[in-house]
Amino acid sequence: MNVEKIRNDFPLIKQGFIYFDSAASSQKPKIVIDKIKEIYESYYSNVHRGVYRISAKITEEYESAREKIARFINAKSQEVIFTRNATEGLNLVSYILSDHIEEGDEIVITISEHHSNLVPWQQLSIKKGAILKYIDVYNDGRLNLEYLENTITERTKVLAIGHVSNITGIIHPIEKIIKFARNFEHIYIVVDACQSVPHIKVDVKKLDCDFLAFSAHKMLGPTGIGILYAKEELLEKLPPFLYGGDMIDTVELYETKFNRIPYKYEAGTPNFVDAIAFGYAVDYINEIGMENIYNHEKKLLDYFLSKMLYLDFVELYGPKDSKDRICVVPFNVKSLHPHDTASFLDYKNICVRSGHHCAQPLLKRMKVGNSVRASLYLYNTTEEIDIFIDALKEIYKYL
Repeated sequence: MNVEKIRNDFPLIKQGFIYFDSAASSQKPKIVIDKIKEIYESYYSNVHRGVYRISAKITEEYESAREKIARFINAKSQEVIFTRNATEGLNLVSYILSDHIEEGDEIVITISEHHSNLVPWQQLSIKKGAILKYIDVYNDGRLNLEYLENTITERTKVLAIGHVSNITGIIHPIEKIIKFARNFEHIYIVVDACQSVPHIKVDVKKLDCDFLAFSAHKMLGPTGIGILYAKEELLEKLPPFLYGGDMIDTVELYETKFNRIPYKYEAGTPNFVDAIAFGYAVDYINEIGMENIYNHEKKLLDYFLSKMLYLDFVELYGPKDSKDRICVVPFNVKSLHPHDTASFLDYKNICVRSGHHCAQPLLKRMKVGNSVRASLYLYNTTEEIDIFIDALKEIYKYL
């Protein structure tokens, strides 16, 4: 894996920024940026609507992108729905499952969920009178599965679980949890894979989940485009989310026949330009190789932790080792507000996230108000980590 060559593909990285905020949104390689520009300048037209050649060309590229993404997660192309983002995908699932939730039914999630996979189920449970149950974590953020048998029961209708924590980077053992949940009938299993699909190989068939959502912008693709995977048999029987153009087959005055899947769930003009560019981002990732990306991040995380653990003025959160984690490191400089730490790092052209990271219940469980989060990806280096560590030492010395 030629990291220097990779870094040259990212315009913002070449400007000298040390970008440690990829868990929020990744940088974009030039091939993705150029593809968007090419479409708008050379053959922009709507998809699925025209017989003229540029419309046919862009429709073909749009569906080709769907096939690339389907292969990337080992799904069928008709099981891949384009959404605005993962948040919309997870809300879509909670909406189409709402008719299957009754008073007294159970919805099980974990305390470490991103708000996008917590609030929709919280609100659905309030609306339907369902019981919302949580899988707890240990103090370091790893899931506590000791009471799993008491949490998932015959009354459980939905299990919604994040694959990787956006705060600690922990890769949760969701295969084990899903396997246990399959002992019960009529449980819909929903996976938030925003932080896993960009960093580790995800196979929806092996996971045996019913739904899985992720976003392009966290894996080198554009903003405004996301993916919802769903099993074909579920999409066939569940209702649409939105109504309008392109999700229909025929419309009569008092009756409508809906389109085949996945178009049944893609009403209106889709974000086809960014979807096509997302396909090019997937090509870029495939060329590097997911195993290479994971191994590179593992080395970065080992190096990062070895440096951070020697800073006695820094408080690290989560596990102190790199086992079953991606390269996400939450911390605080003691006695300093995380926003102040992030602002000082910005003076050094180092970009990090500070705040509650859209996972307030997990931070409260870990007895943390807010934190700084450094999250690295395929374009980062150990040299950047050294600069980062020196900047932290300067903060401590100065303040």
